[in-house]
Amino acid sequence: MGMSACYSGWTRMGRIRRKGVGCFLPMGMVGCLIEFGLWIAQGWKTQCNDVGARMETEERNMSQQVRKGAELELVVKKLAFGGQGLGRVDDFVVFLDRALPGQRVRARVIRKRRQYAEARCLAVLEQTEHYQPAFCEHFGACGGCSWQELPYHQQLHWKSVQVAECLQHLANSSGALVAPILPAPETIYYRNKMEYSFSDQLWLPTPPAPTTSGRDAPRLPAFGLGLHARGAYAKVINLESCFLQSPLSVGILKEVRRFAEASGLAPYTTRSHQGFWRFLVVREGKHTGQSLVHVLTAKHRDQDRVMADLGGHLLRSFPTITSFVHSVSHKKAQVAIADDTRTVMGPGSIEEQLGALRFHISAHSFFQTNTLGAERLYDTILNLAGLQGNETVWDLYCGTGSIALYLAHRVRRVLGFEVTPEAVVDARRNAELNRIDNCVFRLGDMNELSREPTAMMDEIGPPDVIITDPPRAGMHPRVVKAILELAPAKIIAVSCNPSTLARDLAMLLPVYQLTAVQPLDLFPHTPHIECVAALEKRCQS
Repeated sequence: MGMSACYSGWTRMGRIRRKGVGCFLPMGMVGCLIEFGLWIAQGWKTQCNDVGARMETEERNMSQQVRKGAELELVVKKLAFGGQGLGRVDDFVVFLDRALPGQRVRARVIRKRRQYAEARCLAVLEQTEHYQPAFCEHFGACGGCSWQELPYHQQLHWKSVQVAECLQHLANSSGALVAPILPAPETIYYRNKMEYSFSDQLWLPTPPAPTTSGRDAPRLPAFGLGLHARGAYAKVINLESCFLQSPLSVGILKEVRRFAEASGLAPYTTRSHQGFWRFLVVREGKHTGQSLVHVLTAKHRDQDRVMADLGGHLLRSFPTITSFVHSVSHKKAQVAIADDTRTVMGPGSIEEQLGALRFHISAHSFFQTNTLGAERLYDTILNLAGLQGNETVWDLYCGTGSIALYLAHRVRRVLGFEVTPEAVVDARRNAELNRIDNCVFRLGDMNELSREPTAMMDEIGPPDVIITDPPRAGMHPRVVKAILELAPAKIIAVSCNPSTLARDLAMLLPVYQLTAVQPLDLFPHTPHIECVAALEKRCQS
């Protein structure tokens, strides 16, 4: 009967009733082909259901294997962006805290997500050839420099890899444009600013032993001043040494801790919002040798007397201290933001040298925390900008004007835009300090620029070069759109986050050509990376 033998005949409603393979069809060829297609589709559906069932079974097995609390044996394949090690269970990604490429580890899953899991290393079963012992006694407990066990040349290698991967995946750009990373001029004692926290909760290497009744030991009053413990933000480590900052800074830290504990005033706690001592900030001029001590506290009736006593005590112990400043914070959250600031001793500020320029730095000023690294960063910006001397440069997110002033001698005019009033005051003061008269600093939100870019261009002149150095979150899409409307010949994008840099570049690339990307290491022994990207406007055909 041929094809028509596939069906048995009509149902009462005129629809086809299928009986296995052999059947009769009085429908003609078109109907037969339609029904045959349905039959084939049903077969594919059955196969797909079988495949889907197998995948669901595999996912269930995977979920049972990679579940919260499960212990896994993993080989660390690489360092992911952000500094965590990356391992896999089949194709399922597991991020590992404090793991190095090449290590085979036993780890416990602490968090499970649909597409990945996070785990904590319990033991290193097989060590990598790229391993060195950490040089700090607080390594592991401290939340600071987490890459000490990785030799410095390997730190640079993985930072370069991460920049290239971010650009390749997010900006659809060739990794070949990424230049070899520039190493830090110094790998220890490189920070010029350090912020320490007071706390009534101390991190202890060994928890207190339980009482004879088997209950946990009672919580004793504690006094801490140092850095936050890794994974336990409320607790601090009473540092005895630190390789991020100078020995002077650590000495000041220990002396303030002794004085504050002896004062009888308690550290501030966010649990009850009670207590006095909140933060200690130490700033240094690496080239000038000047130093500023800034103590932040809650309000107290004896605060002026206590601060006067502390200032005198510090000056006797450290005669090189230039300024001592006290701030009161009424914030409930434990953040180092002041409401009232008073200079107790000295001018209330320090100066630092960058290249041929001097910069005024107050207690609340933003300034690059690696002085020698900042000089290398600004020289990189200068080189990639290729300035000829007749350009008008717009410096977005200019802060205290350090980049703008560094470029001023090589351009006709620089316009800096900044949202923080105190930073604009510092920028204008720094221009005056260096007798630079071709820099203008304007107070305003970047949203103002993004709303009326052409009106602002008509008011102050079009930019030949735009420099952007936004916060870690990157530029708002409206700001990127405004830059495209302003259409400068060149853009220099500075970023401390390669991921958001790549996102911003992706929005610029339809109009601009990416000509160079230069990574820099400003923060050795940490996963942080600085990048400078250069773009030129494409020729219009």
